[in-house]
Amino acid sequence: MVELVIIINILLALILLHLAGRLWRIRLSLAKAANALVAAERSTHTVLAQAPNFIYVGQRNISNLRLRNQVLELQIQQLRQVLSLLLLISQIWQRYFRLYFRK
Repeated sequence: MVELVIIINILLALILLHLAGRLWRIRLSLAKAANALVAAERSTHTVLAQAPNFIYVGQRNISNLRLRNQVLELQIQQLRQVLSLLLLISQIWQRYFRLYFRK
């Protein structure tokens, strides 16, 4: 009877020792995963910490480009008006000389 109890205790001890080894390996795997996640968080924090400044600079640059675009559009409109006026003057000039040289 004592021998049976000793054998059961030994079997239980071996099973528990095996489970303890598996738990130890799982713990090591989880520790590695946690370390990788911490490293990834640090990297993303370093990158994303500067994001608000970059966004602000980008917004300011876009605003400046829009203002410059408005000025350029006004200049293009004025240039078109000048070219239209020159075309009109050219047409009037050609008509005048046709009438003048026909006579």
